[in-house]
Parts: sequence; C-alpha cells; structure tokens
Amino acid sequence: MGQSNSNTSSSTSCHQEVISLENVSFSFQQQAVISDLSFAVKERDFIGLIGTNGAGKTTLLRMIVGLLKPTSGTIRLFGENVNEFKQWERIGYVPQKNNFNPLFPATVHEVVMSGLYGRNKIFKKISKADYKKSDDALLAMGIFDLKDKRIGQLSGGQQQRVFLARALINNPSLLILDEPTKGIDTETQESFFHMIKHMHQHHNITFLMVSHDLDMIRSYLGEQAADQNGKLKFHIKHSHETQDCVENDLTHSLKGLREQMESRKEVVLIGDRN
Repeated sequence: MGQSNSNTSSSTSCHQEVISLENVSFSFQQQAVISDLSFAVKERDFIGLIGTNGAGKTTLLRMIVGLLKPTSGTIRLFGENVNEFKQWERIGYVPQKNNFNPLFPATVHEVVMSGLYGRNKIFKKISKADYKKSDDALLAMGIFDLKDKRIGQLSGGQQQRVFLARALINNPSLLILDEPTKGIDTETQESFFHMIKHMHQHHNITFLMVSHDLDMIRSYLGEQAADQNGKLKFHIKHSHETQDCVENDLTHSLKGLREQMESRKEVVLIGDRN
C-alpha cells in the first residue's frame, strides 16, 4: 500500500503489485474529485476504502476497472497500463446496487453467465464447463433455486448474491466491491462479511472494497487508516497465511462454507426450540 506506510510496504514485499496508481487525479466539471493519488495494492491485500459522500470512492473504483479515465496520472493492473489491459477475467467487480436497473430483462442464470463473456468475448461459445461454473457459483451463493427468476424479482440481498456469483465465476485474482452490503438486512451482511474474510484468509484473492460499515472495516482491517488522500481513507490487512482449504477451487470452498453456515443456523434454531 502507499509509500507513506513502511510497515505495510515491508509486510507485502514478497508479493507482486496487483493495482498501482501513480499521481492519479480526476476532475468533473472543473471540480477536483481526486488529487495526485499514489498507492499500490499487492497480492493478498484487503483494502477497505472509506470516506464521506463525494470523497471519490466510487470514482476511484471505476477508474481502476477502466470505466472512467483519470484526468492525469497512470493506473496499472498486474503491471500493465489499464488502457492496454486485456485480462479482465482476472478481475471480479461488483458495482453499487443502486446502479442496477431492476427492470433489466434477464434471469439470474443469464446475469451470472454474463460474467464469463468478458469485454472481448461477447460472442464466446458457452461450453458445458461454463455451465458447470455457473451452477457452482450459484450453489456457492445459495441462490441455485432462483436461477430462472428475473433479477428484478429478487430482494436486495439476493441480488447482491447474484452479482457476487457473477464476479466469482472466473475465480478472479482481484475482487472489487462497491458497498456490497448497502441496503441489505443485518443477517445477510454478517454472512457476507464472514464469507469474504474466509476468502481473503484462505484463497489467493486480493480485495478492494468500499464500505459504509465502519465497524466491519475497523474490526477486520484495524482502527487506524494506513493511508489517506483528501477525504479518502485506506484501511489495510495483508493475509500471509498459506492456503489451507482442501480444495483450491474457490466456488467449491464457498459451497462448503455456505453449508457450514446453514448448519450453524439449524443448530441455533434447534436450541431455540428446546
């Protein structure tokens, strides 16, 4: 993470840079949103990004995934300039839920499968293996029984699970989440945070997440921000543990984690009845 934090830099020196920003600025209608921002995110980092409304959180994520161009500066993904980057299947992106049109005429299955197409594979032929990936991602998120429903018919929590399944279908190296739990119930939020912490601790995934849940950010990533630019604050945790899941396939592991969580709920319900 940023040059100003020597402890963070030394703890992640054995890992390659996944995201690199050098003197990046962005202005909208001559109003500066982000000014001269430089930082690096390395493999197995979990970056929590917080800030007030208008601080530039979503703008930063959209620049990183190539949806906005910086006014100045350079952004690199896996060492390559974002303007030339082609391996978008390595990145899973879950935008804010309020950017989604609930009238969009697509089923849950179609939305999840669209994660396989990529920006340069619009006419990609879908194979049996691709269908298996989709089913695995749906099972992992606990929404397989919703696969034929229209996305607009689902609750907010169910929709977020669909978009996360879409982001995970290619087993990404980098997962970018823009307020993934905004507007969903507390129980779903807790399950979601438990799940992504497991993913960070046991799989080779790097996270960059915007969240309004300060308690969650601080409980997992620490009270003090590791870096700051204007109103943007960056909290960071590096996972240096070896992978200890029996299966390396991410969706397989998430399916197992979901089953464990459901088992714990059943135990609680049985205890309540007794």
